[in-house]
Amino acid sequence: MAKVRFNHMELTLPKGELDEQKRADLAAFYGGVLGWETMDVEIVGGTQFLMRPDEGQFILVAESSKPLQSPGYDHLGLLCDTRAEVDELLAECQRWQEKDDRLRLKTYDDLDTGNLVVHAFYVKHLLPIWFDIQCMEWKTGGPAQRWDLVDATD
Repeated sequence: MAKVRFNHMELTLPKGELDEQKRADLAAFYGGVLGWETMDVEIVGGTQFLMRPDEGQFILVAESSKPLQSPGYDHLGLLCDTRAEVDELLAECQRWQEKDDRLRLKTYDDLDTGNLVVHAFYVKHLLPIWFDIQCMEWKTGGPAQRWDLVDATD
């Protein structure tokens, strides 16, 4: 059976909303805080906005006459390696929120399932979806299989 992993997600905004200011704001937060590469790309009939966490994953932000609506806690999970990284990103998001009230945060107590502790928070900024930023701390072992990113220059 094929093994499948996340490659990309397209998020749509209302037509006319993906202007230069929105692109700059997306680049400032997702590029500056999360460290993603951001760029305009010509694809699907116009200039879209691409945000890339790494070479194998991206989020394409496009405009649509039927944009995504996510009034609940629909989200995309983002995995950090350590609790300290999650806490650092939360602190950066809190600092960002002080200057930009469009950023929304939801913090959680750790989820302890016995063998696994999930340390996480949710952030929503400028896009119609929450991002669940988390780390997974295994008490023993861990998953039987996992994806590992390696430096291609090694």
